[in-house]
Amino acid sequence: MRLIAENLAGERGGEPVFSGISFSLEETGALVVIGENGAGKSTLLRIVAGLLHPASGAVRLEGGGETWPDVAAASHYLGHENAMKPALTVGENLGYWRDFLGEQHLTVDEALDEVGLAGIGHLPFGYLSTGQRRRGAIARMLVSYRPLWLLDEPTSGLDARSARMFSALVNAHLGDGGIVVAATHVDLGLREAAQLELGPVPSPHGAG
Repeated sequence: MRLIAENLAGERGGEPVFSGISFSLEETGALVVIGENGAGKSTLLRIVAGLLHPASGAVRLEGGGETWPDVAAASHYLGHENAMKPALTVGENLGYWRDFLGEQHLTVDEALDEVGLAGIGHLPFGYLSTGQRRRGAIARMLVSYRPLWLLDEPTSGLDARSARMFSALVNAHLGDGGIVVAATHVDLGLREAAQLELGPVPSPHGAG
């Protein structure tokens, strides 16, 4: 399986934020996207995920077969929002995503144990602290299998111990043949990850 991005350009509000971005990742491959605020890291992740259309260029997945025909089918996207309903319990949220996405991987209890939330599946998601909510969102990626993880500032809200836990989960995913693209300001501790630095935001007048 191979994730390929060719000559991508992205815009925000009609203004260019980056252009000429190309990369290729095979199984066990990771790419860390870095850059200043406003450089387009989130825009790039959303384009790869298929949530935004590129201004130019294309993204495709090769070798996914019938199970993973394209990037959208093959990917978990962890964005700034946790994508969990506050009024539902943690377990109900994870059960919903497991059933909706299919390809069950871990049980709800196993996933919660992996992220250090064992025993709180009965609590409403809205009762959790910021860090616990983020760990709950990470557990969402564990109840259903997807080979491609697209991560936008995934450790936001996590303390140092939880960030190390997350790094271990991502490295385990890579070790199992997964692919990871992560936009981040911090070192995620990924083994042998390539790095892509997005430059400063272009001046609207072409100067500077």
